[in-house]
Amino acid sequence: MSYMFFRCSSLKNIDFSSFNTNKVKYMNSMLEKCSSLKSLNLSSFNTNNVSDMSFMFNECSSLENIDLSSFDTNKVNNMRAMFQYCSSLKSLNLSSFNTNNVNAMNYMFFGYSSLKNIDLTLFNTNNVNDMSFMFNECSSFESIDL
Repeated sequence: MSYMFFRCSSLKNIDFSSFNTNKVKYMNSMLEKCSSLKSLNLSSFNTNNVSDMSFMFNECSSLENIDLSSFDTNKVNNMRAMFQYCSSLKSLNLSSFNTNNVNAMNYMFFGYSSLKNIDLTLFNTNNVNDMSFMFNECSSFESIDL
């Protein structure tokens, strides 16, 4: 699914309810630069086999809501720039994310301008070797719980 909807800048809605993602390994840049998307329901996604989610929502600048509570991230090793420039996102719940195998989180939240708080207390960063620019240009953050 890498680059599947890359630069679909006029796309406002996607119905993923009938997508079978059981065997998908790569979701990198899947929705990158889909700048007109306002909300997404990815609750039907099976992410058990995904290893790369880098740039997945990069520059989804109109995205206000996204539910990732059903995401299984046990095998993910790359979350680089996953939410970079998601400048309209009002909330982000990553409490279900297992980051035990992640080695890249650089630019992960780069350029947030509306999110005020984020809780990453459950993130395991023991294997992460790159966190550069992870919170750079996050002008609206009032608190980050690590």
